[in-house]
Amino acid sequence: MKINVGVIFGGRSVENEISVITAAQTMAAMNTEKYNIIPIYISKEGHWYTGDKLRNTDNYRDMKSLLGSVEEVYLRPIYGDNKLYKVRKPLFGSDVVTTIDVILPCLHGTSGEDGSFQGLVEMTGIPYASPNPLASANGMDKITMKMILKESGIPVVDYAWFSDKEWLSEREKAIADAEALGYPLIVKPANLGSSVGIKAVHNREELIEAVDNAIKYSKRIIVERLIERLKEINCSVLGDYYDCEASVCEAPVRSGEILSYEDKYLGGGKNKPSEGMHSTVREIPARLPEATTAYIRETACKTFRVLACDGVSRIDFMIDEATGDVFVNEINTIPGSLSFYLWEATGVKFDELIDRLISIAFKRKRDSEFKTTSYSENIFAYQAAHGAKLGGAKGAKGANSTKI
Repeated sequence: MKINVGVIFGGRSVENEISVITAAQTMAAMNTEKYNIIPIYISKEGHWYTGDKLRNTDNYRDMKSLLGSVEEVYLRPIYGDNKLYKVRKPLFGSDVVTTIDVILPCLHGTSGEDGSFQGLVEMTGIPYASPNPLASANGMDKITMKMILKESGIPVVDYAWFSDKEWLSEREKAIADAEALGYPLIVKPANLGSSVGIKAVHNREELIEAVDNAIKYSKRIIVERLIERLKEINCSVLGDYYDCEASVCEAPVRSGEILSYEDKYLGGGKNKPSEGMHSTVREIPARLPEATTAYIRETACKTFRVLACDGVSRIDFMIDEATGDVFVNEINTIPGSLSFYLWEATGVKFDELIDRLISIAFKRKRDSEFKTTSYSENIFAYQAAHGAKLGGAKGAKGANSTKI
């Protein structure tokens, strides 16, 4: 029997279109003898749709026509309910579109890669092939991620951070904290990907301009020391906390001081259709000393495990060519194009990568069933049977604390 796979993409994110490309690539690679593919697109307004027309990226040129020709749907956040429902209930017949056995998220950025979507799916109990809500949130937030990695002994560049409100109310302090790192610097929104809102700065005027732009995208801003003799290296990791492996490394080619949105997604030129991260001009495998490659692959797996990831991720590194120092820049917990190009170069075909992701999702679901999530005892029934009074929350007015 075929497995019903819900491929979910789009989302309320500035990376909506990149997500569409990732999903289209993924669905094209899936083995239809094993899987029934259920495309589910989340619009920029947050509405969910399903239908075969969603599989063709050409149809997204006219969104009004596309969304008018597919079914608007929703999942119920009820544990054990794996049905996909029609929003417009028919007068006759069922409102169930299909059932979903496993979800393959192809979402990027806010509301999809940051734990929000994962939390919703956890409530349904449907297996899914991405990190859990906490790992997703930690991986998405560049500040939290760097704090965790630094505490775990994984090298990251020096940084400062502040909130949008602190920038508006305590600007001089925020500037002083940033300038203490020494120019040049790089300004980033804390919770975006695809190089959106990122800017290299060389003086105070540029810093102010860059932060003013970055706070349009995120409420927290991170400022890092910019490595001037920079070589960027990416490495993908596949698996879970207990068993993971690293891909070959790549060296993306950038056009400026940083790898820009255009470098990542318009590498073939503005007049050519984007192929997502597959569009990036890159060197695979990266030409690095053998020891450096081994260190990066080992550190990639360590980063993946420290952040408690599952599925496939891409860890981005920075090499300071002046010193030879290697730093983890960030993790992408649902990478563009699912990093299939790195795995193909490692010897894992795209359809095999998908098979493994689905297997990882089912394995995590099985493992979770052995963990205690609630107690069968009813403390209210215990109270009635034993005449005990239950204490309220600590500090609550009128609460009587009783030992039972």
